[in-house]
Amino acid sequence: MAHSDPQALRVLPFRGLRFVPDRVRNPSAVTSPPYDMIGPDEARRLADTEEHNVVRLILAAPEEQASGAPGAPARYRRAASSLLEWIDDGALRLDAEPAFYVYEQTGPGFHQRGLIALVKLDDTDDPARPDAVTEPAPARRAILPHEAVTDSIVADRLAQMRATDAHIEPILLTYSGDRTVSDLIDRVAELTPPLTATTTADGTSHRLWALTDPTATDRVAAALLWHRALIADGHHRHAAYRRLRAERGGGPAGYGLALLVDSARYPLSLHAIHRVLPHVPLATAAAQAGKVFAVREIADPHQALDAIPLGEHAFVLSDGTTHYLLTRPDPAALDAIPADRPESWRALDATVLHHVLVESIWQLPDTPEEVRFDHDPEHAVAEAARLGGTAVLLRPTTEDVVRELAAAGVLMPRKSTAFGPKPATGLVMRLLEEGAVGAALTSTASTELTGDK
Repeated sequence: MAHSDPQALRVLPFRGLRFVPDRVRNPSAVTSPPYDMIGPDEARRLADTEEHNVVRLILAAPEEQASGAPGAPARYRRAASSLLEWIDDGALRLDAEPAFYVYEQTGPGFHQRGLIALVKLDDTDDPARPDAVTEPAPARRAILPHEAVTDSIVADRLAQMRATDAHIEPILLTYSGDRTVSDLIDRVAELTPPLTATTTADGTSHRLWALTDPTATDRVAAALLWHRALIADGHHRHAAYRRLRAERGGGPAGYGLALLVDSARYPLSLHAIHRVLPHVPLATAAAQAGKVFAVREIADPHQALDAIPLGEHAFVLSDGTTHYLLTRPDPAALDAIPADRPESWRALDATVLHHVLVESIWQLPDTPEEVRFDHDPEHAVAEAARLGGTAVLLRPTTEDVVRELAAAGVLMPRKSTAFGPKPATGLVMRLLEEGAVGAALTSTASTELTGDK
């Protein structure tokens, strides 16, 4: 693959924006999970834990629209003000020189290392329209999405990025490496002291190093050119990156902040994302599903799903007290699934759930008010019990199927997969050049980021 190949995965080091150890009492107190893993109660708890907690930048409390930047909710203008204040009071500081950041997470049952870098966003297929946001053909992509996105969520993330003029949390990319980058990452982690070391409330240990040697960073960039990356987490942020790039015509906005993990060295875990139907009682959901599925009551929802062979559709419905297993859908009911997609897409449990159960049987609009997402099956069941609704538990698909569909340019239904572990937010951030914050603080960095538009 030549370096001019549109598939080339181009990465750049950057001057990370990080919390200053002397100004924050505990690095873990200023971090948070990704924005879409935080409910309102958890957001308030994190904000109350430490005045500089990064949740104030990614999920500031919502209020009504106010005057100011067009389309930017007041909550993100307040986030931008907080970011400026934290820089001004010395809590946040730009590193002196560009770096790739080696990031390690260790917790119960997992140990993962990766590289936080700026990644060039794929170009549009139309050279005459550099402001286009359409995805290029699959064969021309270096970054492969695998899930559909919701426009309102993309718009929300874009408003946050516009207002703060920053990328606060990286997307998660995975690629299959050839040892070059992972060997270097391991040497850095094993032979040098970290910039930051902390343990978050979930028991995960996080460590961060800066790789600044120009010879080493050039070697990393050259090695990654030969790979393609799958978006494991952050489809909405990636879509927002591309819209911001279109608005600004490239330059620094032509790159997005990403954590790249070599799946050959550090395989990610893959889990299902479950649903909660807050307004559908279990008895109603089960009775309606029984029109096209075999339904039987079960004692243990998790063991029941695990016992179903791969290739057969299965779901569990639960309200926390009673659990039903759904299997063997009527083949005629599967006609509700679009026929113009690959068989591997038509056979996804998430596809069957969306088109057969949600749309055809339960006749629910696919909105956050009617169909909620939950990464934790226990929490999903607890929410169904609290709301008097129904939790729908799914099994994960396989990474091979995800990669096959992504390479073909076929998007899975939104929230079909949950790759992990996800990076903590707040250990290292990235300022864009444009805007009040970036222009004031990174005026000397523009030449570092304007190549390769």
